Amino acid sequence: MAWLLLALAIASEVLATSALKLSNGLTHLGWSIVVAAGYLTSFALLARVLKLHLDMGTAYAVWSGAGTAAIALIGAAFMGETLTALKIGGILLIIAGVVVLNLAGGH
Repeated sequence: MAWLLLALAIASEVLATSALKLSNGLTHLGWSIVVAAGYLTSFALLARVLKLHLDMGTAYAVWSGAGTAAIALIGAAFMGETLTALKIGGILLIIAGVVVLNLAGGH
């Protein structure tokens, strides 16, 4: 259950961050509401995950790492941002770090 909630927290954070770009500096009310609701939902779900006894370091690493990688890919796919070899390498390092934390027994 903790991992499902963590996946939902990541999805909420990615939605909120994507909406942040679309909110035009929080000047577009509709997207600004999506930003606020997405971040509130994400943090509430992350708090619930920690209450379910998933290690804080592992939960946060997965939450932030997966969110960072997803946003980089969304930016490249939908928002005209470049995805260079160096950026891809960075994403792979983030994923590797999360894998190592999980293999270290953080759950």
